[in-house]
Amino acid sequence: MASYTRDTMKILLIEEKNTDTDIELVILKSLKGLSKKVKKKLYRLSFSIEKESVEIIDNICYVGIDKLKGESLKIGCAKSIQKINQTNFNTIYLNIVQNNKELKLNKILEGILLGGYSFTKYKSKSTVLNKTFSIDISSSKKTKKELSLQYNNTLKIMDSVNIVRDIVNTTPEDFYPQTMAEKAKLIAKENSLECKIFGEDYLEKSGMNAMLAVGRASRHESKLIHLSYKPKHSKGKIVIVGKGLTYDSGGLSLKSTGGLTMKCDKSGGSAVLGIMNTMSTLNYEYEVHGIIGAVENMIGGDAYKPDDVLVAKNGTTIEVRNTDAEGRLVLADCLCYAQDEIKDIDYIFDMATLTGACIVGLGEYTTGAMGHSKKLKKKIIHSSKKSGELVGVLPMNRYLMNKMDSKIADITNSASSRNGGAITASIFLNNFIKKENKNRWLHLDIAGAAYKEESWGYNPFGGTGAGVRLILDFISRLK
Repeated sequence: MASYTRDTMKILLIEEKNTDTDIELVILKSLKGLSKKVKKKLYRLSFSIEKESVEIIDNICYVGIDKLKGESLKIGCAKSIQKINQTNFNTIYLNIVQNNKELKLNKILEGILLGGYSFTKYKSKSTVLNKTFSIDISSSKKTKKELSLQYNNTLKIMDSVNIVRDIVNTTPEDFYPQTMAEKAKLIAKENSLECKIFGEDYLEKSGMNAMLAVGRASRHESKLIHLSYKPKHSKGKIVIVGKGLTYDSGGLSLKSTGGLTMKCDKSGGSAVLGIMNTMSTLNYEYEVHGIIGAVENMIGGDAYKPDDVLVAKNGTTIEVRNTDAEGRLVLADCLCYAQDEIKDIDYIFDMATLTGACIVGLGEYTTGAMGHSKKLKKKIIHSSKKSGELVGVLPMNRYLMNKMDSKIADITNSASSRNGGAITASIFLNNFIKKENKNRWLHLDIAGAAYKEESWGYNPFGGTGAGVRLILDFISRLK
């Protein structure tokens, strides 16, 4: 009925069981209905529903999950494909009806594609797996049209998430501001988007001195990227601004760890690319703008320095206390650019791996949301639950406002206290949000969710593609 291929994974929708299948996936909420022989083998293997165990017995892959829906189903499918990828089985069969319950096709697809992802660009030996996953929909109560739409939309979103993972995992030597600009052009061409790329001459002429300063010591020219999706009959405007630090050495405030994993500092900008990559398929009724500050923060004789005072695009003067607090400087000018160029904005988000403090406050895996509007924060939490991306809300604490005060400029780029670091970073950004947009703005700190040097849930080692599913779910629910 339908076929999709990415890299070495092919996913088919079929209407009858393929007798040539190597292995069948069986999803269990309990062990009821299994033969005594199979139960005995599973017990011996310490199979546990609660621990989401996965075991293969006689060409059947059994996975235990506590719920046949939502995150449990996605994680179960992810763990299954990861287990099967360690075997020589190449063709996998799954009936969409399990335990007399029809599973949601989009959750199955998310689990398979997110869990089955691997990044092998820098491996010297080929690890091609060539797996085919067949999903039998013959027993589905949904129409072919409904299933086909769900199939196509989910695959496009998951493909975009995995593209973001590829970008985030790519080394800074191979992915820098110009590379990000070229990727944006390609996405624009494939999705019929408008694309504007600006270099440092434009930044200087436009008074974007904060962003310009951050990239000054790099051999790679900084780029301001603006992608636009404009449907014929738009219901409103959504702006997403992403931090695209293709590498962050910390500048002259050099990172004590040597900046290991700082290739992930482009995660916010990369997520913007992933979101915009879905536009031609999903056909949203809202105008969507994706803006990225693509910069490399390096050291050298021309590097910006602690004690410098920078003038942002909106005229705000910024005392530099720490050159490793560079992402907020880039976002400051990009937020100003967005609000100057785009009028009548309904929602404006910024996405960034901005602070380690957010990870301390909310733990790993969770995005921090900060802003003024309770209604907007409630909406993003709802999209968090529906998309599966974890989000926690941090308050815009009035008592932390003075922590950004400067004796010689309007504000500093680094708070006088480390306490509440994620919140003070959002307070800094608040200075670059126009009054009319205060309740339309939300800052998303994805530092904890964007990159992890271990696998978790349906996320493998490295980049996760954080933010893509969250924002797309948010847009899909707008009336």
